[in-house]
Amino acid sequence: MTSAEKGVVYLVGAGPGDPELLTLRALRLLETADVVFYDDLVPEQILALAQRHALVTSVGKRCGRPRISQAGINALLIESARAGQSVVRLKSGDPLVFGRAGEELAALRAAGVRFEVVPGITAALAAGAALQLPLTDRNSASKLIFCTGHHADGKQAAPLWRGPLPTDATVVVYMPGRDLERIARELAEAGVAGDVACCAISHAATERQSWVAARLDGLAKVECGPAPVLLVVGRTMAPLLAADRPEMLAGLFVSAAGTAEEVDPR
Repeated sequence: MTSAEKGVVYLVGAGPGDPELLTLRALRLLETADVVFYDDLVPEQILALAQRHALVTSVGKRCGRPRISQAGINALLIESARAGQSVVRLKSGDPLVFGRAGEELAALRAAGVRFEVVPGITAALAAGAALQLPLTDRNSASKLIFCTGHHADGKQAAPLWRGPLPTDATVVVYMPGRDLERIARELAEAGVAGDVACCAISHAATERQSWVAARLDGLAKVECGPAPVLLVVGRTMAPLLAADRPEMLAGLFVSAAGTAEEVDPR
């Protein structure tokens, strides 16, 4: 049976937030680790799975204002492992998808600290499952593209995509921000047709989930729910706009729960 080893750092994916979507390995590491450093988007229900004597500490970032710098997080991981503790670095979704894992892994390698990456369900896959719609389809979407609307501090925002987007792709935008007019314009400039369906889903696969759908040419007017938000664009989302699918139209609302703010889950 899996248990966290002393002196090892585990970069663990917490998935979209539902504890039942954790992997068994992630659960067993949480139950046995001495230290857990977690991001802001990891919910209390998952943190409660840590062993009762574990040191559980937030190292999250909100609205680009870090509670601790990335260098500080790296130092905590290294110091804890060198002190002979077993360490879980708990990240929302999957550690290797927009999670700054590269910086932490590089620091651990340079310090000679043993580590392991434990994958989790990334938000795009959770959103597709929650909407009960495929992200790929052999008739309309043979490609799946992940991109982000969030950029490193001090870095000038670049377009979501340079050049024409494949017409047979589903595009998933992590952390799109609140300026959907800019996102819509950039997608249109990349060749996405105005009638392509878009879905902005808030808190995908959690109890707070809500979503709103529109064609690309109406995306700028969409009021999406509180962060974290994921934007899914592609022909596979078309059923969300079908007037003859009342069960789909029932999702055309935005939850009023919480205050809308953009969150960096890393």
